Amino acid sequence: MKTKERSPGRKAVRQILICGAILLLVSVVARLVMQNAYYVDIELNPQAAYRGHDLWVEAEDPSILTGGEPRIRDGYLRVPVKPEGRGDSFLFVKDREGNVVGQHLIEVRENRLIRDLTSGGFSGDYVVMICYTVFCFLVCAIMLWHYRRSGGIRFYDYSTIYFAGFSLFALVSALVTLNVTLRHFLKPADFSMLSVYSSLGSASWHFLQLTSPLILAFALSMIVSNIVLLRHMTPRIQNILAILVALMMLGGAAVAWWMFTGDFSGSETANRLRDTFHNVYATVYVYFECMLVGAVICGIKATRMSPSMDRDGIIILGCGFRKDGTLPPLLRGRVDRAIAFWKEQKEKHGKVALIIPSGGQGRDEIMPEAAAMKRYLLEQGVPESVIRPEDKSTNTLENMRFSGKILEAEAPGGKAVFSTTNYHVFRSGVWAARAGVNAEGIGSRTRWWFWPNAFMRECLGLLKNQWKLELVLLILLIIFFGTLTLLLG
Repeated sequence: MKTKERSPGRKAVRQILICGAILLLVSVVARLVMQNAYYVDIELNPQAAYRGHDLWVEAEDPSILTGGEPRIRDGYLRVPVKPEGRGDSFLFVKDREGNVVGQHLIEVRENRLIRDLTSGGFSGDYVVMICYTVFCFLVCAIMLWHYRRSGGIRFYDYSTIYFAGFSLFALVSALVTLNVTLRHFLKPADFSMLSVYSSLGSASWHFLQLTSPLILAFALSMIVSNIVLLRHMTPRIQNILAILVALMMLGGAAVAWWMFTGDFSGSETANRLRDTFHNVYATVYVYFECMLVGAVICGIKATRMSPSMDRDGIIILGCGFRKDGTLPPLLRGRVDRAIAFWKEQKEKHGKVALIIPSGGQGRDEIMPEAAAMKRYLLEQGVPESVIRPEDKSTNTLENMRFSGKILEAEAPGGKAVFSTTNYHVFRSGVWAARAGVNAEGIGSRTRWWFWPNAFMRECLGLLKNQWKLELVLLILLIIFFGTLTLLLG
């Protein structure tokens, strides 16, 4: 029953790193090759009718850099710059009367590489921007490719959530990067590299803006369903979880809108620190938004998957039952779903699977959950010869682990299907994979007003299980976008 360890997440990371390394190498080579191909772009006064021979270029220190013949293009002036030696020097553009039309502070570094301290440009910046744009699209494509390939037992992997959620963020980042690259290429004087850095650092805010209507609709739907739930169930913290999450989503989005659209003033340093804080806040918000989106997508897809009918065993995941030993609708739905699958496979394919009701005895239960389910199975006409109760487990992981051992003993290397409630399918599949059980899931339906709140508990449970990995990824994103804004924004 043990399945071979599969790690689509590691494969995706490796592919992303390889693509990043190749594009980084291209960027470095391009910078070295294009060290003498840097241009300073200066916006001209639209009321002045300058012609090329009316302007001339003068370097503060010709031993550091020299300027070529200026060219007027679409309302701005383009001046080629040639590095001569290391150091800083102003490059002045003057008219016939000696008035300064424009100036840039240029730094010439080792290997004759140029950095424009005025506009933020540098040697080969266009190639670097193109490479970064391609990289963002490749990240999106790699994630979507792995998500589409995540069928069968490979679907039940924590990385699938990342593929589903962060591929959207990668796509938005790629489109933002493409937009700023084109704007910088077409109007370099109007949209300098400093503007490019600011736009890239605000990628999380752009994503939040685009997804705000979805956030609003999703939050309102959860609130409505939770209000209906409270009309049927006792008001407890776990029964108002969807409302709490919805209010946090709406409140967090409102704070972000206030931050990015408010009118603030201060020194350059204060503004840069403020922008850094804003972008870090948006990054944290969008991270959890993407995780939630990914979990929702995976959860919905898991309920719609149809396992092939060649199963050796059917595992039924237990839950609480009534004091008289009868099954409540939630647990009965799981058992009925398992029975339907068992009968259909037997009738259409002639294969009789073992049925493994799984669940131990709780402190307030008169018998193990497996025993209660077995009694119901017998009442529904399922022969006792195919029933193998597992009555020691206390959680979903133990359900899978102990049930897997039972199936392995009777059908070595066999395949299983597990039956649970629809909102619980994906998380159960993740536990099955961790237990080494080759199993896919089927889900029984539950009432619409119960599903969102229960599914939200499942999402938070999934996030809690991988908090260390999430913390590392979140810190990396904060460092990237925070540094981009703080140093270059």
